[in-house]
Amino acid sequence: MGTIRNLVTGGAGFLGSHLINKLISSGEEVYCIDNFLTGSINNLENLSNNPELKIINQDINRPIDIKVERIWHLACSASPKIYYKNPIETSKTNFIGTYNMLQLSKKYKAKLLLASSSEIYGDPEVHPQPESYKGSVNNIGIRACYVEGKRIAESLCFDFLRQYNCNICIARIFNTYGPRMSADDGRVISNFINQALYEMPLTIYGDGTQTRSFCYVDDLIDGLIALMSSNITGPINFGNPIEISILDLANIIRTKINPAIKFKKVILPKDDPRKRKPLIDLAMQELNWKPTTSLEIGLKKTIEYFKNQLVK
Repeated sequence: MGTIRNLVTGGAGFLGSHLINKLISSGEEVYCIDNFLTGSINNLENLSNNPELKIINQDINRPIDIKVERIWHLACSASPKIYYKNPIETSKTNFIGTYNMLQLSKKYKAKLLLASSSEIYGDPEVHPQPESYKGSVNNIGIRACYVEGKRIAESLCFDFLRQYNCNICIARIFNTYGPRMSADDGRVISNFINQALYEMPLTIYGDGTQTRSFCYVDDLIDGLIALMSSNITGPINFGNPIEISILDLANIIRTKINPAIKFKKVILPKDDPRKRKPLIDLAMQELNWKPTTSLEIGLKKTIEYFKNQLVK
């Protein structure tokens, strides 16, 4: 029996599965809840016979009653490709799912960590983005189901804190990458790697000068654990402050896999942010956290993962 009993929503997903591996390796007990809409049981196959992990196939929009000490609320696809197709379900997951987890937190006095997103800053007019920035958001655009969903989820957490004194903390997660990303979820690093491995042109949206900041998954998970273990409520940014243009990223990945690959430029999607870079002073000061994995090493591990997937 683990020393701490955890519930991880979206536990079969990219981030959730990495978190569960870390918690189990620390001797903790984990309940994973996932409806497997975007998560995969294969992400947890290395733990299939581990008695400390219990997997529950359920949508978090249905209430669940499990006595736990910690709730890691990660459920909700962060892939635009997925939430463009399921906007209403995405909104419901962000509100109803979060409400259900907060009710569980209230009932058992469990600490809840909400995985929020840098998307709440919208297409930012302040750069880099501090936690105090209120955002520049199109609340009726095609990304709104996710963007406004995360914003209302944060609001709900603070309402439960104020009204019921629930123990909550909020992580605003910037672009994260690494092994177990879904090959077809439409995120830029997995897109580029898989297109290059299949010798297809790399799709560049717009002119490729838009920027992102990419944090390797192991660093992000260390940050989430540090936040859950602290007395900090947040919101607090987690991401890598090293900024890179999409075109430069495409060139790096092309060079690593196949320098002969061409680029294919297409129209930039509506409301796609031009710049995204976290200010992580709070995380550094309050949690002594900052990312340590270079893009070079992180991409090498991620490319290796997708190469292995091709062999299976």
